[in-house]
Amino acid sequence: MGRKPHRADSDSALIRPGDRSAHRRARAEVEFEEQTVLGALFGEFDANLVQLENRLGVYISARGNRILIEGSDDSVARARDVLKGMHKRLLEGQELDAGAIEALIAMSNEPTLDGIITGKDPLGGGIMIRTRRKTIVPRSATQIDYMKALARDDIIFALGPAGTGKTYLAVAQAVSQLITGSVQRLILSRPAVEAGERLGFLPGDMKEKVDPYLRPLYDALYDCMPPEQVERRLASGEIEIAPIAFMRGRTLADAFVILDEAQNTTREQMKMFLTRFGQNSRMVVCGDPKQVDIPGGDRMSGLADAVGRLEGVEGINVTRFGVADVVRHPIVGRIVEAYEGKDA
Repeated sequence: MGRKPHRADSDSALIRPGDRSAHRRARAEVEFEEQTVLGALFGEFDANLVQLENRLGVYISARGNRILIEGSDDSVARARDVLKGMHKRLLEGQELDAGAIEALIAMSNEPTLDGIITGKDPLGGGIMIRTRRKTIVPRSATQIDYMKALARDDIIFALGPAGTGKTYLAVAQAVSQLITGSVQRLILSRPAVEAGERLGFLPGDMKEKVDPYLRPLYDALYDCMPPEQVERRLASGEIEIAPIAFMRGRTLADAFVILDEAQNTTREQMKMFLTRFGQNSRMVVCGDPKQVDIPGGDRMSGLADAVGRLEGVEGINVTRFGVADVVRHPIVGRIVEAYEGKDA
């Protein structure tokens, strides 16, 4: 490939003292018949291969369309599977960035890895969300279950730490259903929890006051739809973004409704929100139970109260994400794990 190996060439660089797998040295060769995507597979300056080397402790060399992997049995097997998955994603027109590779690496110990790569479950059903800008496939085992629930259940509670895709996948599913006409409106909401400053002291009209709290929802929207379509649908009312207080007294029919940062709702707010549910609608309630910012903490959170009351009720799904499901930069998962360990 014309690059200097990121890891040393000697076997000693691949063997750690006391590592039992050091005695089970393995090699595997992967040959790709379809060569048009090899440039994207390797990455600029072979960055994708270096990422695999660093994360899995293997040595990778390439000659033409053949890749040789060296390392311990388990690491070589994982690297081979991930490389095949990366190649398959590219052939299917999927994006392949550092985050996607990291997700495949994280999933390489799971028996459902091939399903995640192809967007199909073992029974052959497609698991993907199509929007105007991209087709989204699950990046963790929990995301598979969550995406199935988004397409099936009436009310979904998505619980877990930042970076697990709770809100992003919900917005993507909502956009997909809006585009296909399954719903007529997309309503995104979250509590405007004050952090040191009261809304009344912020400059601007009401929209300008609450927009900073709703910015993550805008970001997800713009990632799934062209900006001009987002603006047009916002202006027409097809897409509505508002604080939870604006939901009172309404019935939300023919709508896909998402409540983000739900751990910061009170019990009264959560009851009010859930009872807005109307005909031909779907609700997704996203939140991290460990990040409650309202006075009184966990015991006052409407999210924990609602899950405790409603889990197991027909038509309601509860999906719980963990640290292993974080699909942002790997360091985000390590940060979450460090904080959860400290607070435990």
